[in-house]
Amino acid sequence: MTPPNDYQDIRDAVRALCAEFPDEYHRKVDEERAYPQAFVEALTKAGWLAALIPQEYGGSGLGLAEASVIMEEINRAGGNSGACHGQMYNMGTLLRHGSAAQKQQFLPRIASGEWRLQSMAVTEPTTGSDTTGIQTTAVRRGDRYIVNGQKVWISRVPHSDFMILLARTTPLADVAKKSKGMSVFLVDLKASIDHGMTVRPIRNMVNHETAELFFDNLEIPAENMIGQEGDGFKYILDGLNAERTLIAAECIGDGHWFIDRITKYAKDRVVFGRPIGQNQGVQFPIAEAHIEVEAASLMRWEACRLYDAHLPCGAQANMAKYLAAKASWEAANACLQFHGGFGFASEYDIERKFRETRLYQVAPISTNLILSYVAEHVLGLPRSY
Repeated sequence: MTPPNDYQDIRDAVRALCAEFPDEYHRKVDEERAYPQAFVEALTKAGWLAALIPQEYGGSGLGLAEASVIMEEINRAGGNSGACHGQMYNMGTLLRHGSAAQKQQFLPRIASGEWRLQSMAVTEPTTGSDTTGIQTTAVRRGDRYIVNGQKVWISRVPHSDFMILLARTTPLADVAKKSKGMSVFLVDLKASIDHGMTVRPIRNMVNHETAELFFDNLEIPAENMIGQEGDGFKYILDGLNAERTLIAAECIGDGHWFIDRITKYAKDRVVFGRPIGQNQGVQFPIAEAHIEVEAASLMRWEACRLYDAHLPCGAQANMAKYLAAKASWEAANACLQFHGGFGFASEYDIERKFRETRLYQVAPISTNLILSYVAEHVLGLPRSY
């Protein structure tokens, strides 16, 4: 599905803001392995990260389609939405499943930027994508839950005030269905770090501030549980469809960035007396990447349409993420290859964006798991894992 107007007003506004943060800014942040604080603050102040929060709570009340355009344009401008996208979609669990009191307490402050909800703790070292096998436990004791366990690859913890946590409240052996018995909590990070929760940073290939978390009798007020005890897995899955669709949009933005860069370079770069872009060996990979980005964008719109209509969209969200991640990676390879040695030079920004877009072959869900999902849930083939 193509959008009715491609949201040009949103694109123009986001591009204008991103123009204030040129390549040099993002390059310096990457070199220093720093957090793009000024960039995130500007996006927050302009209201872009509150796009999905209803107007009654101080947000823009926009749909996932509009939100996807925001993420796309950030990446197309040379930025990296990974520094802030959690602020946009993590609150969806709270918005769709939280109590009226919780929404009134948290959403206005998240919309204004007073509070940041950038982090979600689901993945564990021993389970990875096998979420139902998580071993972090939350045991009720009076008016509190006591949490013990470990999480890994949890992003933006130092830049968040609160975190969404998935923990098992009923042992796996005691539930009829393995997707039951897990619950979702809002964790006050300032009150928790060094008071039952330890954060160990993980240095990695991409400038994402990710960490391993250790819980040792962390106390969480019972009132911080979102929804009903035991139904947390369902709540998390609902939010993951939005996450995957927005990640697809980021990859589409990356794909356009790579294609724009290499198209211009291939027109200007003269070797053996002719522009390299005149050679079919150069043209065809670029053209193919462009075709794949455009096709991925169409699946993105379909996933957004279904999500905003509160209709099942798991297949479309997964397929959009698969197609977009593949397209951006192909565009990245073409851009790096045809820039030759210059593609490896930091000043051209290609190697930075190359590293950033490579992540999405693996996270937030790997390409193989998407293929398994489609095989089982769309094609009706036997479960492969």
